[in-house]
Amino acid sequence: MASGVDELLDMLYSMIEEAKNLPLSSDKCIIEREQALDLLDDLKAQFPMELAEAQKLVAARGDYIASAKREADLIRQQAEEKAKQMIAEDQILNVAKQKSNEMIRLAEERSRELRKAANEYCEDALKRTEEAVAEAFDEIKKSRIRFRAAAGGVPSASSGQSRVYDAEAEQD
Repeated sequence: MASGVDELLDMLYSMIEEAKNLPLSSDKCIIEREQALDLLDDLKAQFPMELAEAQKLVAARGDYIASAKREADLIRQQAEEKAKQMIAEDQILNVAKQKSNEMIRLAEERSRELRKAANEYCEDALKRTEEAVAEAFDEIKKSRIRFRAAAGGVPSASSGQSRVYDAEAEQD
């Protein structure tokens, strides 16, 4: 079995390119229905893997954001604990509060940066996956149109000719 959507599409394209022409026709050909259907089934089977990978990316994004929040909470807790330890004098307390607020601000800023980076990464990965799925879907639609075009005006299988894919008959 082929490993990826691109490879399966290349195999399907090659099958159609290498198919024998029908007599007196340069735009119609004969292909093996079972082999073409097997390739299409393999393509359908690949799509869930592409979608599963996209879901993994979304889950990884969630883990990344949760980790950033935990890091921010830990920094916040450390800052608060340090501030409580320095309560002895007003001046030390004020300095501690300033440092604590600065650490919280920096942690929140870091958290926003990490969230933004994770969102951009996931958006880009999902966009590439969407484009790959759309491209594969377009190729399947084009192949189906070519199959329909190839099936028009072909003698039936009972007359001794090779079997030809008939998309219209399969829709019924």
